[in-house]
Amino acid sequence: MTKKSDYTKIEELGEFGLIALLTQEIQLQHEASEKGIGDDAAVLDFGVRKCLISTDLLVEGVHFDMAYMPLKHLGYKSIVVNLSDIAAMNAHPTQVTISLAISSKYSLEAVQEIYEGMKLACKKYKVDIVGGDTTSSQSGLCISITVLGSAEKDQITYRSGAGVHDLICVTGDLGAAYAGLLVLEREKTVFLANPGAQPDLSGHDYVIGRQLKPEPRLDIVDLLKEMGILPTSMIDISDGLASELLHICSESRCGCAIYEEKIPIDEAAFSLLEEFNIVPHTAALNGGEDYELLFTVKQTDFEKVKLIPGLSVIGHITDESEGAAMITRTGSVIELKAQGWDALRKRDNI
Repeated sequence: MTKKSDYTKIEELGEFGLIALLTQEIQLQHEASEKGIGDDAAVLDFGVRKCLISTDLLVEGVHFDMAYMPLKHLGYKSIVVNLSDIAAMNAHPTQVTISLAISSKYSLEAVQEIYEGMKLACKKYKVDIVGGDTTSSQSGLCISITVLGSAEKDQITYRSGAGVHDLICVTGDLGAAYAGLLVLEREKTVFLANPGAQPDLSGHDYVIGRQLKPEPRLDIVDLLKEMGILPTSMIDISDGLASELLHICSESRCGCAIYEEKIPIDEAAFSLLEEFNIVPHTAALNGGEDYELLFTVKQTDFEKVKLIPGLSVIGHITDESEGAAMITRTGSVIELKAQGWDALRKRDNI
């Protein structure tokens, strides 16, 4: 008889280790299944244009905390984080299906408010809600979103296309979503200790907004196309810059070198992170939930990408033998490690 101690705990593998183990022997059987597991979305080839599909599962207590997550914001965020996966393929989302597992603690009005947020996001980004499912839950709320998108055959960008000397680019700023989470968790702790206390969120609108109401960078997909730039690889930053860079390096079989002073961090977020005794660049590397785009381009595209507002060139792709590294302001070389969000692994604060 197998003892309980003989079983492997899932947390020992973590989310990405579990995915790798479960999917290592999966083989695609249909010619139309062009790209399966391993990128931000699967790609199906049905003719002139290709169909992209991605699924995300949000679980109460793991991915969101109802102590500070407004219902409408939750609905909105659950949609846009999925749209970001399609943007990360250099494509546009077109449809979603929505599935909910609802516990008895949620009223009809609460579920309607969540759905209002979902419909708002879909209207803003011109995405159709075309189906889904509902069921009961014994504890909490689970939201599963499947998003479909489309793109021309020669426009889809994978994680696997980066080449040596390509430039590494990132949109927007990083670390603000984690800073917002710190503020919300702090005020939750204060409330639990003193239920009569009012949350002090003044002056933190930007970072809290980055945490509760992110936006997918579909505007960048349009802008790149207008400028005639086709990224060589791309991914969205949901689990932290370091983790996403390592995904690109792994899939492209390359290394990378990024520069600490080039990593974009909002001034308000920078100051706030220091107040929490968090090194701002550590938050940018590992905090996650920024939903910005990380991509690589050929060096010949530099004159074009430097004209894109809010875009930063933070480094370049190197040979695989050189590994993944960050060069600090003092010139030290630090190995990049994936310490970002992992729903299945126990972790300390970054």
